[in-house]
Amino acid sequence: MNKIYYLSSCSTCSRILKELDISDDFQLQDIKKDPITKEQIEQMRALTDSYESLFSKRAMLYKELDLKNKSLTEGDYKSYILEHYTFLKRPVILFKDSIFIGNSKKTVEAAKVAIHG
Repeated sequence: MNKIYYLSSCSTCSRILKELDISDDFQLQDIKKDPITKEQIEQMRALTDSYESLFSKRAMLYKELDLKNKSLTEGDYKSYILEHYTFLKRPVILFKDSIFIGNSKKTVEAAKVAIHG
C-alpha cells in the first residue's frame, strides 16, 4: 500500500505533496486528525533502521520537555511518537517496500524518483 503520513496544517508537507504529484493510489493520513496507531508505527519501523529515524528532534515539545538532555531508548522514541503527532518526522512516504522520512531535499528527490521513475 502506498501511503503518506503528513500534517495538513504544515506548509512544508503541502509543498512536498504538490511537488510529488502523487496519483490516486496513495492514501493520505493527516496525523493530527487521524493519529497513527501502534501497528502503523511498527510497519514504518520495519522499513527503517530505528524509531529514532522516525522521530523529529525539531518538534517544539522536544525542546519544551528538554528531551535532548535525556537518554532516550527506542521504546521512548516509539512512545513519544504515539503520544503526540508532533514527534513524527514529516512527511513519511511509504511507496511499495520503501520508506522516505522527512522533508530534506535529498529525501524528497529520492521519493520522486521512486514514484515517477
